[in-house]
Amino acid sequence: MPFINREQELKSLNEKWQLNSAQFFIIYGKRRVGKTELIKQFIKGKTAIYFLADKRTSADQLRELGQIVGNYFHDEILSKNGFSDWIEVFSYLKPKATAEPLILAIDEYPYLTENDKSTSSLFQKGWDEYLKDTNIFLILSGSSIAMMESETLNQSAPLFGRRTGQILVDPLNFSQSRQFFPEKNFSDFLNIYTITGGMPAYLLQFVGETDMSDDIKTKIFNKTAFLYNEVEFTLKEELRETKNYLAIICAIALGKRKLSEIVNEVGMDKATANKYLSVLINLRLVEREVPITEDKPDKSRKGLYKISDNFFVFWFQYIFPYKSYLEMDNYDYVLEKIFGGLKYDDNVNSGFKSIAAQVYERVAVELLTTWQNKIFAFERVGRDWNSNQEIDVVGFSSSEKKIIFGECKWSQKPVGINIYEELKKKAEKVEWNKNDRKEYFILFSKSGFTEEMIKIAKNDGVFLVEKDVLLDNK
Repeated sequence: MPFINREQELKSLNEKWQLNSAQFFIIYGKRRVGKTELIKQFIKGKTAIYFLADKRTSADQLRELGQIVGNYFHDEILSKNGFSDWIEVFSYLKPKATAEPLILAIDEYPYLTENDKSTSSLFQKGWDEYLKDTNIFLILSGSSIAMMESETLNQSAPLFGRRTGQILVDPLNFSQSRQFFPEKNFSDFLNIYTITGGMPAYLLQFVGETDMSDDIKTKIFNKTAFLYNEVEFTLKEELRETKNYLAIICAIALGKRKLSEIVNEVGMDKATANKYLSVLINLRLVEREVPITEDKPDKSRKGLYKISDNFFVFWFQYIFPYKSYLEMDNYDYVLEKIFGGLKYDDNVNSGFKSIAAQVYERVAVELLTTWQNKIFAFERVGRDWNSNQEIDVVGFSSSEKKIIFGECKWSQKPVGINIYEELKKKAEKVEWNKNDRKEYFILFSKSGFTEEMIKIAKNDGVFLVEKDVLLDNK
């Protein structure tokens, strides 16, 4: 597979590299998001040493690092004996990095700090006393977001203030992810994306022409597949009290999205639940969503919690509750729960199809942000709701006093004027600049539009989107 996207991240790294000065770069993000591949793409063709940390003792890892560095510089004694401590590493590299630019990339840095709590303090000393005046490009990378922040980014961290740059590697968005599957049509890929989200390692599991049901059996249901226990492993890597976090995520997966509903479901008080939710939000596993037209989002009482990661949604819906069946290799029973049959069928209204419809709504928000030059420049874009109604997509510009309302339909039926009329009624109840605004409307449909709707769209200037294509309404 070619290396897909990450152009901005590579550009930032290469711009720093061309400065020919000491750089201390932090790269972090969730497991499987593509950090290691980003590093490998960056160091390709450059003077660089890459070291992947693990859970062995510090002595064993320093010995291995010594072998890698010794082989790189053709130093047989170092290759044989290794390093004795981190200060020796920095002392050895100082003249090498002074003579020419040199990259030292240490991947999964949190494993080093787990083995020896003094590691970050030693790196602080190494940077301050040995490396900061050289041409070193030091990269510390890690999958434990909590530990990377506590060891390198937070104000109380030993390495705080040393970094010259950082990259939080996010999952790919829908358009970027689709580049993995250039041969698939929009609908088929959205079904895959509903499961994988924008995690490159997950997407790669589905590359090829195999049937999605077969892929789910072999790549997720199979007990030897890494995706089978991926969620539990991720939580155990990041968290100590996994039982309570699992309970909260399960509650959200069951549709308990208000704080009061979560509290009732898991049997915690609000303060405790809030503490756990804050951790999950910091780990980018859960997010708090508020209506897009709220003036003060942070203080809104309308906040709803949702699982951020598509695969987590799928796993908590269809793997976690049915593990006893999967352990007995009863795959067909679970496929029935997912698709309403042994194969995905567009004509069957299944639980999976409902999840895909929600994903299409999020994709619609993403698509809308790319069409600003055709509509207007948005200040914010997202969902909007109150106690009586919900609008799938809303975007607005306060300076221009413009607002757009959108509805998404992921069904086999073409969208007709009834959907448009309902959307207009919903728009009337949105208070944002109600007496002084210009309104626009946009409809997203998996299966196109009725002839009558197309005619009205031309007369009223309604934007129509079939799957991911903005139609010409002139």
